[in-house]
Amino acid sequence: MSNDEPSNAPEPKGRREAVREKAQQVRAQQKRARALRRTLLTVGAVAVVAVVGTGVAMAVTSQTTRPEMSPANVIDDGFAVTSVNGVSTDPISPSVDSSPTPTPAASAAETGTSAAPTPAPSATAPGAVDIRIYVDYYAPGAKQFQIANAQQLTRWVSQDAATLSYYPVAILSAKSNGTKYSLRAASAAACVATHATDAFYAYNNALLNKQPDQGGSGFTDTQLADLAIASGAQDPKIVRDCIEGEDYVTWVKDATERAVESIPGTKGVALTGTPMILVNGVPYAGALDDPKEFAQFVLTLSSDSYYRTESPTPTATPAQVAPSPAPTTTHK
Repeated sequence: MSNDEPSNAPEPKGRREAVREKAQQVRAQQKRARALRRTLLTVGAVAVVAVVGTGVAMAVTSQTTRPEMSPANVIDDGFAVTSVNGVSTDPISPSVDSSPTPTPAASAAETGTSAAPTPAPSATAPGAVDIRIYVDYYAPGAKQFQIANAQQLTRWVSQDAATLSYYPVAILSAKSNGTKYSLRAASAAACVATHATDAFYAYNNALLNKQPDQGGSGFTDTQLADLAIASGAQDPKIVRDCIEGEDYVTWVKDATERAVESIPGTKGVALTGTPMILVNGVPYAGALDDPKEFAQFVLTLSSDSYYRTESPTPTATPAQVAPSPAPTTTHK
């Protein structure tokens, strides 16, 4: 019998068990691999969601918790002119030069009355008239008024005959192709008033003299910063960062809302448009481009204020009291 024929005898039991055990090990490895992949995918998705959520939360938090920045050197939402450097006092026409300076002495001379001698006028002297101007730097009327009156305003301030303050507001923000120029220009003015006080009046004058045409986009923030530096602003980097960062935009919005509700120091006056010019708290309703009319308005209110001031009543002094007669003695 040949031994070359294959044997039909069953495989040994040990070999079958070894194959079965090997198959179980393979299935277990595959199961662990699938579980690991699921775990990694889940962890990755959670991590992505967490990162995105953190980014969104940080963005929202930075917008909602950013504190409102308020400018310095501000009184009742306005900035007092402390320096007239950069704006000429030379008249633009002979008619402007002929307008008198609003002082009590000038007012008394015009009315033909005599006035008691007064000290030289100063920012706090009784004769110094208070002029406040609410200005939207995109309002054509504000440009008209500034061009017509800048020289005599400059002269009055330089002679301490008037105190002058500007109140930047944003009434026409929707008129500049979505760039909100009124808002940005007012914020830029607040930046200069805060960081370069001596250049504020010159910058205010430049913003109005170079006012962009209505219906356009207005100056960019970079151009507003360039104009501030050209107006004499010191610390140009600080001023530029403030203007280009639009630091006081939120403050301007709030200041405008406050002015629309009521204006401090007046009897029920509220902002309805710009420019609004107040002289000793009284709104000016005359021609914006007529400096002589405005000067007469200022002189009239300056005179009224002067004559409403009561002179102190003289009081008796020991030198003014008549001496009592000395008692007499009768000799007997």
